[in-house]
Amino acid sequence: MSRKSYEFTSESVSEGHPDKVSDRISDEIVDLFFRESIKDGMDPWDVRVAAETLTTTNKIVIAGETRGTDKITKAMVEEVAREAVKDIGYEQDGFHWETADVDVLLHAQSVDIAQGVDEGAGLHEAQGAGDQGIMFGYACQDNEDLMPAPVHLSHKILERLAHARKHEGKTQLGPDSKSQVTIQYENGKPVRANAIVLSTQHLDASMTSADVADLVKPYIHEVMPDGWITDDTIWHINPTGKFVIGGPDGDTGLTGRKIIVDTYGGMAPHGGGAFSGKDPTKVDRSAAYVTRYLAKNIVAAGFAPWVDIQLSYAIGVAQPTSIYVNVPDENAISGEAIENAIRKAMDLTPYGIRKHLNLNAPVYARTAAYGHFGRKPDNDGGFTWERTDLVDELKAAMG
Repeated sequence: MSRKSYEFTSESVSEGHPDKVSDRISDEIVDLFFRESIKDGMDPWDVRVAAETLTTTNKIVIAGETRGTDKITKAMVEEVAREAVKDIGYEQDGFHWETADVDVLLHAQSVDIAQGVDEGAGLHEAQGAGDQGIMFGYACQDNEDLMPAPVHLSHKILERLAHARKHEGKTQLGPDSKSQVTIQYENGKPVRANAIVLSTQHLDASMTSADVADLVKPYIHEVMPDGWITDDTIWHINPTGKFVIGGPDGDTGLTGRKIIVDTYGGMAPHGGGAFSGKDPTKVDRSAAYVTRYLAKNIVAAGFAPWVDIQLSYAIGVAQPTSIYVNVPDENAISGEAIENAIRKAMDLTPYGIRKHLNLNAPVYARTAAYGHFGRKPDNDGGFTWERTDLVDELKAAMG
């Protein structure tokens, strides 16, 4: 942001939001294909998944293109979809994990796409990008996770409420919820919350908005930084009144409709491509992950207080068609110098990204809600793009 003092708003949606239910199911299918194909002895580099999910009243429709072990059946796909809905918490008349009708319409990946992605098969022979497109990464100094405060706190509110619902006996709360946080920035630093908006499904139909506010406000206070909620903070909790009918019974869900929630809450540009349901040959996903990885390491290295990075790719072509780095105008290190360091520090081909970040693994379902970025790296290989282990290489490349 060029201004030093301003307010900025971002939103998040919970794992029970209809679009997030769809994202979760699509990512469970990616994990299924990696998990079962590896178990069957197939090279994970050869796995391909592009799965889209629609959810509505007691209906789940899964479509897309795949390549993996032939031991994966429609029944297995249906099972992971039901288990995802069960874990999210839907056991309602209009959407129940056990009774919803599930249609599985997956088919083999197009040979025309495959020849551009498979090594040695395409016009350029090297393992190319699974599609053309532009991808952006961002990092800043708002918090220790190097994420913009508005979207990061919006996620944290919903994560905390989900934990209370699933593990602390707050069964009055339903799975479907949305949050929105407006943060005041002074001299480029986030300092307080000007407004907090929350709409959460409640399964007790007798609850009023005031009842819901009494239930959820302590959890919101818990996750917000000390002193950020003031007497002037504006609250809107369930501002429409009742919110009993939620999830896919109340609103149809589709994979890939929450791309700003998934990334930086509007604080940074977005290339337009969704993540969920896609294997890492799709640069919509893997290159967006690596741009975040690069941005986080650049800020962690002290090169800039914030950074935007853009990569672009052509289908079937390995090397990115462009690299662009944007830093503050007054920054001591230029964007061009950082671009040159990036080229030296990391292989940005689809192969190089997948290898460096260990993306050929069943680690995707956990990304489907509460943001793909700003998360802690998992010991089993999840969220590898959140590591800051490229700092030394970048410093060496900077000379």
